[in-house]
Amino acid sequence: MSAGEPKADIMDVTPNKDGGILKEILKPGEGEEGPLGGDRVYVHYVGTLADDGSKFDSSRDRGERFAFTLGKGEVIKAWDLGVATMKKGELARLTCKSNYAYGEQGSPPKIPPNATLVFEVELFEWHGEDISKNKDGGIIRRNIKPGEGYQSPNEGSVVDVHIVGRVNGTIFDDRELKFSLGGGSEHNIPEGLECALENFKKKEKSTIKLSPEYAFGSAGNVAIGVPPGAALEYEVEMRSFEKAKEPWEMDQEEKIEQAKVYKDRGTNYLKQENYQLAAKQYKKIIDLLEHDSGLDDEKKAESRAVLLAGYLNLAITCLKLKQNSAVKEHCTKALELDKNNVKAYFRRGQANLNMGDAEQAKSDFEACLNIEQTNKAAKQQLQCCIAKIKAEKLKEKKIYGGMFEKFAKQDKKKEDTEVNKKDVITGDVGGLNNVEEKSDSGTSEKVC
Repeated sequence: MSAGEPKADIMDVTPNKDGGILKEILKPGEGEEGPLGGDRVYVHYVGTLADDGSKFDSSRDRGERFAFTLGKGEVIKAWDLGVATMKKGELARLTCKSNYAYGEQGSPPKIPPNATLVFEVELFEWHGEDISKNKDGGIIRRNIKPGEGYQSPNEGSVVDVHIVGRVNGTIFDDRELKFSLGGGSEHNIPEGLECALENFKKKEKSTIKLSPEYAFGSAGNVAIGVPPGAALEYEVEMRSFEKAKEPWEMDQEEKIEQAKVYKDRGTNYLKQENYQLAAKQYKKIIDLLEHDSGLDDEKKAESRAVLLAGYLNLAITCLKLKQNSAVKEHCTKALELDKNNVKAYFRRGQANLNMGDAEQAKSDFEACLNIEQTNKAAKQQLQCCIAKIKAEKLKEKKIYGGMFEKFAKQDKKKEDTEVNKKDVITGDVGGLNNVEEKSDSGTSEKVC
């Protein structure tokens, strides 16, 4: 062993083997697997200065484990590199030169400039990175190989990926695939995997775990071997991608063309009865086209026609999802674009009827028939409204009629009670008031 080299049981864990982070295992860990970049790790640590051994920090003294996301720069570089080499349950000593710790500035007042630090770190557990939008644990990523650069694909990007899908440890999908993000269902790519891909970098390789609701849900996908309610695990390599323009980068004509793509996708989802994904596509139409500035009359008419379809289709999708207030809102927006639109009146009428407002629903169905007298569906719904209104009035009559009868009886009872009270107070019982009889003594007395 040459001078300056670490002992055999002490490892240099720096990428360049420059001696900046020396690791000594004090207690071996379990198994072969360790945490990966992006994992949330949980540790205890005690930090001391190498020069005099004085302690400057300790999670053990606080009685609470310390958690951080590995490889994201949340801690000093020595920790990101050193903890990545540890196993579950391992206790290690990390000796960290200043360029892997707090550098020339130190961290006053406890850590002086250019200080070499010693940490005793115990690794307890780790969890993959939760990249679901709601942070509900439905999409968990573990990074196998970091990607390149800073960009990630967005909605509409064409991605070139290699995926291996597993259910209960069995491979059900193994292929190379190019597709446009947002249209994954056409290629049996679940929504959760598409969401995950929007977080990938070029050349990245990661595992993605999906809970059932982010995979193929309660229905599963029997055609490709996924049973109902199954959780899935994918190993994905992002070979390359072509980033799509963001909405703010598009001119108005490009927005119209993109909106047509969303409309077609939404219609496909609607036919598949995937109402959540259909609604998502139709909402994107509205986001793109609700402000159609800078267009000539012909293009403005085209833009409004696509926007109108977006509102109407979103309304019927929300009807399927029983979101009746949203249906009314979207239909009203559609009527602002086309005041004589039969579909908008009809769907708003259905929503009002579902919400128990038969009077307002009747008004909407009457508007349908004023525009299109032969609309059989509107006639049927109108008769339904009339029947409901009649039933409600009859019900009210019974309720209020019964109440009035009850009040009348109460008033009569109260009146009779008052009369009886008066008779007792005045003594007019049996009509004997003021009848006089003479006693044996000859004096007069009132009979009580």
